[in-house]
Parts: sequence; structure tokens; C-alpha cells
Amino acid sequence: MAQLATASAKSGAEAKVKDAIDNLRSAAQDLHRQITDAAARKSGATKADLAALTEKAKSLAKSVKASIDTQQGNVAKHLTDAITHLEATQANLSDSLKATGADLDASVKKVLVEARASVQKLSEAVAEKRAANSAKKS
Repeated sequence: MAQLATASAKSGAEAKVKDAIDNLRSAAQDLHRQITDAAARKSGATKADLAALTEKAKSLAKSVKASIDTQQGNVAKHLTDAITHLEATQANLSDSLKATGADLDASVKKVLVEARASVQKLSEAVAEKRAANSAKKS
């Protein structure tokens, strides 16, 4: 029983400690959620929503770029891929600002695909980093 409590407390403490890549992934997930919410509204995404999301994607891409220098190997590769998708997200959001009707819907779908891909790449970076840290402990 004591062993279970110790394991539970340990996993709780580990869950509270997030490194920079975990935080970036959380931010990308939040961006994806906000894009999905904006697209799902009955009246559709407003230009103000799209402009704000464009800035958020730009800011997130800058943060990921700043984190690459501290990473190595596959983690850095996944972060580079995430940046590519975030920049595409940003570009598609900018295009969405100029679009209307069906073109807007198509553009928002492209935004969602790229935003989801960036989350996937950041998740792969987190997994790679955890695997590397686990291998070091062994």
C-alpha cells in the first residue's frame, strides 16, 4: 500500500513538471482547439478570430524556433518539422483573412490540417526527448 502511495505521489510530481517542449505542445494543442472552435461556430470564424489566431501561430513558431538550439538529433528534427507546419498554419490563416464563402471554408480546413500536423510533430519531439531521458537513466 505504501509503495502504491509513493508511486502515485511520484507520478503526480512528474506530471506537474513540464519542460519547454511540453509547454510548446500544450500551446499548439490550444491553438488547434481555438481554430477548431472558430471553424465550428454557426456563423463561422470572424476576421478578428483569424487575425488573432494568425498572431498566435506566429508567436508559437518563434517560440519553437528559440527552443531548437537547445535540442539535438531527432528532437530538433521534429521541432523543425513543427515549425514548417506552424508557418503553413500562419500562411493559411492569412489567406483565410482574404477569403469568403467556400474559399474560406477550404482555407480553414487547410489551417486545421497544418495545425494538427504541428501538434503531432511536437508530440513526437516530446516522446523522443522522454525516450532519450529514459535511456540515460537506464
